[in-house]
Amino acid sequence: MVLLSLLILSPLSAETVNMKLAGADDRGKTINTGLINATIAGLSGKGGGTLYFPAGKYLTGAIKLKSNITIELESGATLLFSDHFDDYLPFVEMRYEGVVMKSFSPLFYAVEEENITIKGRGTIDGQGKKWWNEFYRVIVDLRDNGKRDLNKYQPLWEKENDVEELHRLTNSDFTGTLDRRFFRPPLFQTLRCNNIRIEGVTVINSPFWTINPEFCENITVTGVTINNPDSPNTDGINPSSCKNVHISDCHITVGDDCITLKSGRDEQARNLAVPCENITITNCTMLAGHGGVVIGSEMSGDVRKVTISNCVFDGTDRGIRLKSTRGRGGIVEEIRVNNIVMKNIQQEAIIMNLKYSNMDPEPVSERTPIFRNIHISGLTGSEVNRAIEIIGLEEIAVSDITFSDINIQSKEGVRIDYAKNIFLRDVRIDSSSPFTVLNSENIAMHNVSTGTPDVDKPLISVKDSKDLFIQGCFPMPGNRSFIQLDGKNEGIVLKNNYFGRIGTVLDAESKDKTNPIIE
Repeated sequence: MVLLSLLILSPLSAETVNMKLAGADDRGKTINTGLINATIAGLSGKGGGTLYFPAGKYLTGAIKLKSNITIELESGATLLFSDHFDDYLPFVEMRYEGVVMKSFSPLFYAVEEENITIKGRGTIDGQGKKWWNEFYRVIVDLRDNGKRDLNKYQPLWEKENDVEELHRLTNSDFTGTLDRRFFRPPLFQTLRCNNIRIEGVTVINSPFWTINPEFCENITVTGVTINNPDSPNTDGINPSSCKNVHISDCHITVGDDCITLKSGRDEQARNLAVPCENITITNCTMLAGHGGVVIGSEMSGDVRKVTISNCVFDGTDRGIRLKSTRGRGGIVEEIRVNNIVMKNIQQEAIIMNLKYSNMDPEPVSERTPIFRNIHISGLTGSEVNRAIEIIGLEEIAVSDITFSDINIQSKEGVRIDYAKNIFLRDVRIDSSSPFTVLNSENIAMHNVSTGTPDVDKPLISVKDSKDLFIQGCFPMPGNRSFIQLDGKNEGIVLKNNYFGRIGTVLDAESKDKTNPIIE
């Protein structure tokens, strides 16, 4: 009877091993790493199977996943990862913030495997607190003592990696990170794997990024709850250089970004040239984190063909965030966002920023990042600090962006700087400074408005820009003027706007006195 309950055969003869009956300690006292990994290897060698964890606490170190393996956690089961760093040795090939190196094994780890599933109603606890504390200690030691109080893992990292080559392949904004010589493991990282599914589980206290497939194809993450406290770099779901990724019905509260799409950092990632593409994100809620859905800043291998829909962000620092910097290179394009609700956003509801790090200007080259062909519609936001911000580069603009059916209540409005081919249609921003355009060209606004006009400010402010076409607007009474022009502008056209409820079209304080064309 024990044998029959230990090994349950499916119609396809895939075995299910009850890990408690197989001898695993379910009290969280004795580490089960050896038994778990031996069971995985044995099942995979016979074609695959399931490790079933009934209710209880199962302490383990790094788990080495293999092909055709399912980890199933019953409700009440907790997979409790050890907080002893030695349990994640030896160092293995992994990717840390977009840089391939050798460091601690991820908690769940696989290389070049396929058909891996983690499912159930149980909990995965990364026990990240000791990792976070050591991360902070290393930073303080480097800052205050010049890295004199090394832990035993920092010299090991130097021995295992070509440090000079890593510095050569990355920008100066990564130098401080490399100088720490201490790199926490992601909770889940698979390299060059195919057909990964994570379903139903609750994940807490990740040491670093939580779910982080790298160079993988056909990834599904559905019905997962991620709950990390305010802790360093504990992003939720970060597919990087992956293809065909489906994220749905997840509930995420983390110490960094909730969902982030990446493709590696700087020259190393440009040489690898593996994009993140064919991504769908839908029906998710994000209640805390630096960003709701983020692209970058590690996007040097390109990010493209992405849809984000039917999501709620409540309490995140930012909503939709695209970030990069000089030296990254790479292209972010073919992005569609629709049917989004945001509330209590501490910074920007939407931001596209090519100046994420303070890097000096340089000529356009393969090191120059590009944002283009991005479309956002059907978005409602309230209690927002800033509605929309676009920050391009002097040498290359953010381009071909559309906003439609947008309604945001915010302290600050829309700010567009170094952009071209931007189209806003049916955009209402309830802010005292609704629309500002700087250093930009080919901007079209159709039916833009505010419900909170300010007698001291214009509806639209423009500086050093050209070829603006503004039509179909019905400004409410209350703004000082419709448009203010400063600097040097040309090609400003106002067509089919109704000015009957506003006193002045061109603001009297405009430093550029060239009248716009009014039709």
